[in-house]
Amino acid sequence: MADFALYTYQEEVVQRALRGENIIIWLPTGGGKTRAAVYVAKRHLETTQKAKVVVLVNKVHLVEQHYNKEFMPHLGSKYDLVAVSGVSEEKDFFGKVVQDSDVVICTAQILYNALTNKEESKHVELSDITLLIIDECHHTNKDSVYNKVMGCYVEKKLKGEGPLPQILGLTASPGTGGAKILDKAVDHVLQICANLDSAIVSTKLYAPELKEKVPRPIKTFDIVEKRPEDPFGDHLKWMMQLIHDYMNLPPDFRLRECGTQEYEADVVILEQRGVREDNRLLAQCALHLRQYNDALLINDTLRMMDAYHSLYEFYATTTEIDGTDLFLTGLYYENEVELRRLAGIALYENPKMSKLESTLLKQFDPSVKSRGILFSKTRKSTRCLHDWVLNNKDLQKAGIKAAVLTGAGNGISYMTQSEQADTIRNFRKGTLNLLISTSVAEEGLDIPECNLVVRYGLLTNEIAQQQASGRARARDSQYSVVAQKGGREVRRELINEHLEELTGKAIAKIQDMSLHEFRRKITQLQTEAVCCRKIAESRKIQRRSRNAADSISLLCRNCFKHVASGSDIKLVDGVHYVNVNPDFK
Repeated sequence: MADFALYTYQEEVVQRALRGENIIIWLPTGGGKTRAAVYVAKRHLETTQKAKVVVLVNKVHLVEQHYNKEFMPHLGSKYDLVAVSGVSEEKDFFGKVVQDSDVVICTAQILYNALTNKEESKHVELSDITLLIIDECHHTNKDSVYNKVMGCYVEKKLKGEGPLPQILGLTASPGTGGAKILDKAVDHVLQICANLDSAIVSTKLYAPELKEKVPRPIKTFDIVEKRPEDPFGDHLKWMMQLIHDYMNLPPDFRLRECGTQEYEADVVILEQRGVREDNRLLAQCALHLRQYNDALLINDTLRMMDAYHSLYEFYATTTEIDGTDLFLTGLYYENEVELRRLAGIALYENPKMSKLESTLLKQFDPSVKSRGILFSKTRKSTRCLHDWVLNNKDLQKAGIKAAVLTGAGNGISYMTQSEQADTIRNFRKGTLNLLISTSVAEEGLDIPECNLVVRYGLLTNEIAQQQASGRARARDSQYSVVAQKGGREVRRELINEHLEELTGKAIAKIQDMSLHEFRRKITQLQTEAVCCRKIAESRKIQRRSRNAADSISLLCRNCFKHVASGSDIKLVDGVHYVNVNPDFK
């Protein structure tokens, strides 16, 4: 196919797929997995009678991206292609769409709904599909929708029902599933292989070419000392202690250290307990403590003023119902002026911010064409960092033009799909040169080569780390971890490096297995998975039948009054739970 060439390492990894085998292509981010999949799809369409290719993605924005960037340019002149997501009208007659098209690119949920929907215009059988391509296939585990689709496949396979589509999975890292030792990591990767009914393939003969085409960034740990004094944080902790004393903590409950993720987990459980026991004092205090803890976490990562504003915004919308609310709002407003004063003292500002500033200034200069992504944990932190960049004279002088990129969805803090697309388009054109992003930019998005990737205040697994570092694709690019000396971010990053290595060893061990042993293990895992699914399903049915819908009462979280019954909640399109009672509004 002279009009469509692959690199030699890509040709190596697609060989078994071209022979009709089920495989998972394992290549690093930027290694051209999608291009290899398009190549396989093209050959499949040319050589298979009544060929029908379905491409599954796990995020809505990837539907249009794969359609416009990869599949349409190479296949559109000869074949009928269609892109379907939850916002497309085609989802309502998806069965017909599949019948009339050669290639369908859709979210996994659309296909799963079609497999389980008996309505003729919406229904699809796996036997209708001849090649099923699964993007970011490491998500095919547990209760993910990918695994639900493949669960249907595996059940049919074990029963000998066919025909079934050929499977092609794509991943930059199957991960270790939290395993720290080789045998357990092997078990995890084998489970992914079993779920996808596929062998895992990587480049062996042409690894040097892959290294040349997809260079790894230079990794640096930009470490800061702990700030010697933190009067703002200390004042927040003192206020939290007053709430602890007021709420009369149950004797069997212990809260861990303030300002940590563990403390947040504790107060979430405490709030749920308060709601369950109809103890509004406990529930409200826990809710407010979570806000204070959130402010401490922001204070640890961002500016003190960002932490102050997060509390200010919360209390600006808090309503008072009883004495508990009067105490909690009273405590805040009595201390609000002092908190604002402390947050404004530059001497006590977070040292991580100045380290982040110097890291950015090393790469950005008006005379140099730089492009970077700054990864942060939450939508709130991305907005705070964006505000900081806009108001920092040195960063502006360096020519940084930043924008926020977060997940699509509803609500003030979410971006629409078109906003996401505009931001990425402007980044690609160079109108923007720094994306301040949540994990949405780590995986799958078609973002151009960057010469700087910064991870800031993040604790994630090895898969997310590899996806993020893979965004720094330019020659001699830098991957920076800005963190406190001896902090959890550095420890996590080093653990992830070990886990990344472990993943490679686990895959190598699986690839060295004899075909007979591999197939035996896969069939055993698949049989166990089908049994477990059936047991889980029967338990779910038992739980559902335990209470009649009418007997379930849904209460307002704030005032504990009845707002709806279980029979008011209906499932729409197999996805959305909606309260249909007109009195609810």
